[in-house]
Amino acid sequence: MTSHQAHPRPRPPRARRRVRPLAAALPLAALLLAATGCSSRQADTLDAVCAVVLDGSGSGSAANGFDAKAKLDATIVPFMKEQHCRSLAYAPITSSSKASPCHANDVNLDPATESTDDVEAIRHEARVQAVLAAHTMLACAQKTNGGSDVLGGIARAAEPLGAGDGRRALLVVSDFEQYDPEFGLTAKSIATPEARTKSVDKLMASRGVPPITGMDVFPVGYGMNRKAKPSEFEPFDAFWTEILTKRGKARVHDDYRR
Repeated sequence: MTSHQAHPRPRPPRARRRVRPLAAALPLAALLLAATGCSSRQADTLDAVCAVVLDGSGSGSAANGFDAKAKLDATIVPFMKEQHCRSLAYAPITSSSKASPCHANDVNLDPATESTDDVEAIRHEARVQAVLAAHTMLACAQKTNGGSDVLGGIARAAEPLGAGDGRRALLVVSDFEQYDPEFGLTAKSIATPEARTKSVDKLMASRGVPPITGMDVFPVGYGMNRKAKPSEFEPFDAFWTEILTKRGKARVHDDYRR
């Protein structure tokens, strides 16, 4: 019998970093449409700091309004990917948004990696965590007293993003119906240019202009209850255009306005 020299088994390659299982987040899999496998192309550069504002008022409920959770789930992942967000912060819309106790920690969407890591899989996991945090923030906002301080929510989200040279992007999941203990947006209060100017001045006098200069703002659910009536939507749109674009000097986009 001919003997054969045994050859040592080749050593397995260094294992890739394992991505923690997220069994509790299985329903989120449908939201994160991108595969987590390896990609032959270089990972995109993530160059924007981002935030999401979530409307917890009654108008954002599935039963009575535009369904804030459904709008959030339909837009948050495309927003993070398409705007190249490297981080995501959170703010609620409640009756007093800036004073609301609702809180969610910022999520780093571009964790440090090594040359052997599957970068896209690691970023995918970070996006899952970001969606979970958004759900937590929205649930908290919906449990607080009813009210809709949209401007306060935008200001709370924008302030920590700073005013640096990098891109800043804000996703605002709200119908933009400003109604809080100090200010109520009604059809009569914005019916004419003179009335709108008076209303904007009143709101700005007590809150100030939100720090959104140069920021990219993406509304979701904007004016949904008014779109069927041009006589109501047009002054509503003019009111917010004055605040966000003319005085706030933000760039407002329609990409996710559904």
